[in-house]
Amino acid sequence: MQNEYHDALDRQEHPAHHAPGDALSTAATAKSTRRARGGPRAALRWTCRITASTAVVLAMLEAGNAAAQALPESAGFGASPVLPRPDKQWIPTVNVAEATGWPQGGKPVAASGLQVQAFASQLDHPRWVYVLPNGDVLVAESNKPPPDENDKPSLRRWFMGFFMKSAGAGVPSANRITLLRDANGDGVVETRTVFLKDLNSPFGMALVGNNLYVANTDAVVRFPYTEGATSITAAPTKVVDLPAKPLNHHWTKNIIASRDGTKLYATVGSNSNVGENGMDIEEGRAAIHEIDLASGKMRLFASGLRNPNGLAWQPQSGALWTTVNERDEIGDDLVPDYMTSVRDGGFYGWPYSYFGQHVDERIEPPRPDLVAKAIVPDYALGAHTASLGLAFYEASLLPAQYRNGAFVGQHGSWNRKPRSGYKLVFVPFTDGKPAGPPQDILSGFVVDDKALGRPVGVAVDKAGAVLMADDVGNIIWRVTPAK
Repeated sequence: MQNEYHDALDRQEHPAHHAPGDALSTAATAKSTRRARGGPRAALRWTCRITASTAVVLAMLEAGNAAAQALPESAGFGASPVLPRPDKQWIPTVNVAEATGWPQGGKPVAASGLQVQAFASQLDHPRWVYVLPNGDVLVAESNKPPPDENDKPSLRRWFMGFFMKSAGAGVPSANRITLLRDANGDGVVETRTVFLKDLNSPFGMALVGNNLYVANTDAVVRFPYTEGATSITAAPTKVVDLPAKPLNHHWTKNIIASRDGTKLYATVGSNSNVGENGMDIEEGRAAIHEIDLASGKMRLFASGLRNPNGLAWQPQSGALWTTVNERDEIGDDLVPDYMTSVRDGGFYGWPYSYFGQHVDERIEPPRPDLVAKAIVPDYALGAHTASLGLAFYEASLLPAQYRNGAFVGQHGSWNRKPRSGYKLVFVPFTDGKPAGPPQDILSGFVVDDKALGRPVGVAVDKAGAVLMADDVGNIIWRVTPAK
């Protein structure tokens, strides 16, 4: 089957040999060349060929999915996850749960002793949540920016866009932050206002004194904030640029303030799966940066983190922790996503290795010098779970067993069979370290191969309830003790 796929691409492009990782991008390059040279007739030929190629690829995806034999999802969790031999995939497993949203009255299944209700609904692709000191909740309604007109077309990206649209990630970005206020404390929002608009795929938010910082996809910007305000109309002030174009493969940029308010830490995901687009466009990416607010200077804090998202301070150790989405296309059980404490100057492997010194042989040239110093992450969160949101629990509303532990929003897999993630999970901590297996807090997001919702950002509100964004259900869920 692999040879059939390779031959199909060769027939529609040119007889030169392609390396396996180059086949899809080569197809797109030839597409643009032919359309430019041949006019409408060539474009028609391309349409016929891409239709045929689509049929071939989809057929092989189905065959590959049928052959997949995954380990139990739990094997990819903990301090010592099971790491089987890599299974290099020409065509990755594709097992997308079609996004449908919740039926009337539908909601996730809460863990024993807890209950869940909608805090706010009818949002527009809510990705991240941030709680202000007065209890107001900010929600980043956002999605990836439109492609840059200078980006080279790619058949690989076309297929990824097709599947991601089915998974609910194809909607235009609302580019705004909405304020939610529960004035009477009943757990349901009464006031909803557009707090900030005309942003650029916003994600992370952080309040330092009277300044609200927002991480757009291409820069950190600052706005003046007054407690109790329901909107901000002032123009933004740019603090620092963040790596973005070209491609901007991982567009989400998160931020968190240091405990003393003098610095921000900003996440920037990679521009590829494993460097297949060239390492020159990975400069400053797959990393966490430190931003000095007084000078506006930015420095590399930690690297080799393929796609870091969640950021939180562990209350017992005081260490910065992050959640990271790892690489794809070497099997259903590789590589586990993870959460880890982040060391200043630390290197965590990407793209040359994973979980320490496990070398990814797809990367050329290899870098044994970097592999030798790659740090093993603290805690695996399961292969392809797309673990994004992260919040440590320091409140007292929930039972005592949750104190100091981590809530993690798992967006869910698109390329594993059986699927993984699609949950809000909890990892207990003792003395600043993970201390046990994960526990399902909210589940039931996939029913009959349909994704009713997908967990993303997590926060703890002023009353101590856990808030979780659901970017398919377009809801913010609120978890409290069962009555």
